[in-house]
Amino acid sequence: MFLYIIGLVAFWFVFRWYRELARVPNKGEKYVYITGCDSGFGNLLARHLDKLGFCVIAACYTEKGEDELKKVSSERLNTVHLDVISTDSVNKATAFIKTLVGEKGLWAVVNNAGVSVPSGPCDWMTVDDYKSMLDVNLIGVIGVTLSVLPLIKKARGRVVNVASVFGRISAFGGPYCVSKYGVEAFNDSLRMNMSAFGVKVLCLEPGFFKTSVTDLSLLRKNVKTLWNNLSEEIKDQYGHDYPERANVTLEKNVVTLLDGDLMKVVSCMEHAISALHPRTRYSPGWDAKFIWLPMSYLPTWIADKMLLKDMAKPTGSIL
Repeated sequence: MFLYIIGLVAFWFVFRWYRELARVPNKGEKYVYITGCDSGFGNLLARHLDKLGFCVIAACYTEKGEDELKKVSSERLNTVHLDVISTDSVNKATAFIKTLVGEKGLWAVVNNAGVSVPSGPCDWMTVDDYKSMLDVNLIGVIGVTLSVLPLIKKARGRVVNVASVFGRISAFGGPYCVSKYGVEAFNDSLRMNMSAFGVKVLCLEPGFFKTSVTDLSLLRKNVKTLWNNLSEEIKDQYGHDYPERANVTLEKNVVTLLDGDLMKVVSCMEHAISALHPRTRYSPGWDAKFIWLPMSYLPTWIADKMLLKDMAKPTGSIL
């Protein structure tokens, strides 16, 4: 019986691998709109799809990002300025895209833009801290998607949302996990709503990768800034050496998990865009596959103990 099970599992993986080899035709006629192309995953994806022959619309936050991307791309690639938290900016980008794609519609939108700070214990945060991140990571995703959804429906295309494995499990406090849980919920509801129109909605849940949002200096600065804004009462509760201990935890638990191969994520993005039969979810990164996702299926009390074991504890902690 055990051998039969092993055989069935092996057959399933071989069948899935073969099925996922097929790619959509006429790439040169398909437009792909990508947010957050100044650096990181978005920048690499724009260049990668351009080389594959897609018509890329790369949205950048800065003029420098646009200029540098144009220098290394073909004439097929178009850039557009985009601030995802500005309705006016989103609408201007959409108007440009409508003119560009015409009656063909938009084949895919990739919601890649996002931020990782402020992050820290929940009682270090203000409502404004939550709002600032939700505006980019969640409202920005929804706003960009809805702005081009009629064009996606016209092409019977794809919506690709970059969430995070921390949209499945909250390994730390603050608004980041809240925003990514929200992306997961938006993705799932949109997928069901759009299935009747032939639109595929896919989700990426990467683990820790070495990008600007996981830069250690940025994360350390984030801890320092939040700490300096705290009341003396909260500082006393956590202990005045807490920032140092938190930075040690960052180095131990974050830096050691960072994967420098960004193409693992980009390859999943490309598959979601170009595969005839894409997956509903992708989990690039060894830590996502073998640590965080399995942990998210454990009973809460077990997962909590595993997560708390490696966290910096407040001085007044009962743990």
